[in-house]
Amino acid sequence: MEQWFAHIAPWLAGNEIFTPATLARYWDGLVNTVQLVFISLIVGLGMAVPLAILRGSPRAWVRAPVWLYTYVFRGTPLLIQLYLAYYGFAFVPGVQETWLWFFIEEPFYPALFAFTLNTAAYTTEIFHGAIRATPRGQIEAARAYGMSTALAYRRIVLPSAFRRALPAYGNEVIFMLHASAIASTVTIMDLTGTAYYVYARFYTPFPAFIFVALVYMALTFMILAAFRLLEKRLLRHLQTAA
Repeated sequence: MEQWFAHIAPWLAGNEIFTPATLARYWDGLVNTVQLVFISLIVGLGMAVPLAILRGSPRAWVRAPVWLYTYVFRGTPLLIQLYLAYYGFAFVPGVQETWLWFFIEEPFYPALFAFTLNTAAYTTEIFHGAIRATPRGQIEAARAYGMSTALAYRRIVLPSAFRRALPAYGNEVIFMLHASAIASTVTIMDLTGTAYYVYARFYTPFPAFIFVALVYMALTFMILAAFRLLEKRLLRHLQTAA
C-alpha cells in the first residue's frame, strides 16, 4: 500500500485533506472495520447454528435459555452492549490480575465480544425461523430412509434452512457493517473514527464523512452482489424456466 500511496501522491498535489498520510489512515480504518465485522460474523454464525437447533427443542429447559439470550440481545441497543463490554468488565473485581485483562485492555476485543453476541442472537432467530419452515414431508422422507435425527439435520434440514435464511442473513451482514460505525465510541480507529480524526484536524466535516459514507456504500454493494450471486446459485431450482 505504501508504494500505491507514493504512486498517487502527484495526483494529490495541492490537496490539503486527502493526502497520502490521510488516505493511509483511512486504509487502516477500513482494515479495522473489515476485521471487526468479518470475525464477529464468522464466530456469530458458528454460534447461531447450534443455538438455533436448541431454540427449537421440545424441552423447555433447553430452549428457554436460548430464548432469553436472544431476547436480551435483540431487545437492547448494540451501543449499550458495547459500553458494558468495554467499560463494565474493567470494573469486575480481580479481573486486572488475570490473563483476561489483556483482552479487556485492548478496545478491539470487547467490541468484538459485543458484536459477536449481538449478531449471534439475530442469526439464531433467523435460522430458527428457517428451520421451523422446513416442509414436514422432507423430514418424513428422511425418516423413511432410516436417517437419524443428526443425519437428517446435516443432510436435509440445515441445507434447506440455510437457503431460506440466505436473504435475511444478507440483511444481517449489512446491518453489522453499518453498526460497526459505533466502534469508534470505544476508541477503535475504524472508518468512522478516521473521519472524526480528519474532521478534527482540518475542520471539514463534509469531505471527511462523505468519503467514509462512499466507502460504506461500496462495501454494501459488494456484499449485496456477493449474496445475489450466492442466492442465484443456491436458489436456482426455484427460478422459473424460460
